[in-house]
Amino acid sequence: MRRIFSMSSLLNKGSIQRRVSKKYLINAIRPYSEDLSSPKSPGPLLQYRKLVEQGRLQHDPYQERVALALENLLGRLEQYEKEMEDYHIKLAEWEKNRETERRKLLMEEAELNHRGDLWTSVNKRKSELLERWSFRRKSEDIEPGVGKWVSYLNREKKLDSLVGRRPTAPPAPKGLYIYGNVGSGKTMLMDMFYSATEGIVKHRQRFHFHEAMLKINEAMHKLWKNQVEEKSIQSSISSWIMNLSFDMKAKEWLAAEERYKQEVQMKNILPAVADKFLVDRQAGERGASILCFDEIQAIDVFAIVALSGIVSRLLSTGTVLVSTSNRAPKDLNQDGMQREIFLKFVNKLEKHCEIILVGSEIDYRRQIAQRSVYKVHYFWPLDGTALKEFEKMWCQVINQAEGEVTSNTVPVMFGRTLEVPQSCNGVARFTFDYLCGRPVGAADYIAVAKSHHTVFISDIPVMSMRIRDKARRFITLIDELYNHHCCLFCSAATSIDDLFQGTEEGTLFDLESFQFETETEGAKLRRDVLAEGSVSLGGAPAGITSMLSGQEEMFAFRRAVSRLIEMQTPLYLEGVRSLHPYFQRKHQSFKNCSYSASTVHHQVSH
Repeated sequence: MRRIFSMSSLLNKGSIQRRVSKKYLINAIRPYSEDLSSPKSPGPLLQYRKLVEQGRLQHDPYQERVALALENLLGRLEQYEKEMEDYHIKLAEWEKNRETERRKLLMEEAELNHRGDLWTSVNKRKSELLERWSFRRKSEDIEPGVGKWVSYLNREKKLDSLVGRRPTAPPAPKGLYIYGNVGSGKTMLMDMFYSATEGIVKHRQRFHFHEAMLKINEAMHKLWKNQVEEKSIQSSISSWIMNLSFDMKAKEWLAAEERYKQEVQMKNILPAVADKFLVDRQAGERGASILCFDEIQAIDVFAIVALSGIVSRLLSTGTVLVSTSNRAPKDLNQDGMQREIFLKFVNKLEKHCEIILVGSEIDYRRQIAQRSVYKVHYFWPLDGTALKEFEKMWCQVINQAEGEVTSNTVPVMFGRTLEVPQSCNGVARFTFDYLCGRPVGAADYIAVAKSHHTVFISDIPVMSMRIRDKARRFITLIDELYNHHCCLFCSAATSIDDLFQGTEEGTLFDLESFQFETETEGAKLRRDVLAEGSVSLGGAPAGITSMLSGQEEMFAFRRAVSRLIEMQTPLYLEGVRSLHPYFQRKHQSFKNCSYSASTVHHQVSH
């Protein structure tokens, strides 16, 4: 059976007429018609009940329970923000005093070494033979680095007695770990909470799994690069050591102690990455931190090690975590990879988060397809009529974009770029093979999704084992387009329901599940993080590879189908202009211009 659909005007005045029948109720989708960027967004429970009253959501006791828990958490955040502001003021003062005292101790030790060198030079001729013998014995008896390590520990103990121990952070409210089936409303509820925290908590981030892993990878690379090039070390030396009135030998000793301190701090890189993951404290910002983490997964060894190190550090330092997943924490690691590290991670989650199941077995996104009147942007099969309608839609959207279609490049993580063959004012067009048939991955898809509010993808084939790698990339692509709230148009060989049911060389049940594609240097970073953390590859045959079960694969396929369905509904489409980064940047630019103009007017008038 052939289906051809079109859409009215996506870009004209930024709205689409909603034609959802009131007698049909929708639960899986986010409240797209609400302006989630508003600093005075209502709480998640109020948002949820309002949408139920309007008939846009069907009441679901599981969803309401989660909304209530999120509302209670929101109510505790305002006081926690104040407590964390006070804590960071005390912490900054403590760090400043500790650094001042540490430098004093170093200078006292350098002075003693300096005097010792002068005395040695006076008696050099008398004791040259003894000195050489003593130096030889010292080198033989003392293991390299032990002396510096002992000096470092002794100095830290002295600092504890002089300045006191690090201030204790106030107890953080328990976050939430929300899990359940595909389409049960987990992301919708988390996004309601995230929007409501605007104006309450300064440091707030929302990441999907792919983007979070890539950011961790990138941050690790930067830290290691700085360590190798010693840029930060040299700058810290030149700022105070080189101006001291010591001879060069004493300055070199001070520089070596500073270098050793930074090397010690770099031994465990994941906490260092975590400290920069949400906010740069050196920017002067104080207050609480919130991390909303969508689709938390444990797909391979790197994910387990990285998540354990990063999330555990964030939770230990007071960050409030709200996350979603298809599985309960203890069920994330189906293959038993790095069990000891994983169990510590689970224990940390259960200690700092309330674990809540959204227990509905209904995929509400699929109910949209069955019960509402909507316009579809998915054209199939790949015959003359469907392709003609697809081209017609491309021309219509380009005319509305009011620009010239050209090729351009977008920046990608790790210093790479991706060429966009056809682009026009936030609208882009690709073939399936261009995006999924080459060695590209989540970093490229994130770059495309952030830069383009509307994406056309043509010639999508039926997925089977013959093109399993392409299928995996396609699932990741859909995740990122959905996560960034892009408008998507597709031309495909078959319907959405049959897209992953190809039989050529076998069905996709044995397909290696999706995971974010690593860059060349990213693959090296995966090995290095295991080596730095003294983590073996036991339980991970063939190195660091995805080892997910067939059940995990089915989660991935079901989620992709569910999201493709939702991305064609009016309720999703009407949120593109308010939620997509392209329009948010334009809105922020307009606000900045308005603020500048009003400031100039105020100055001139006075």
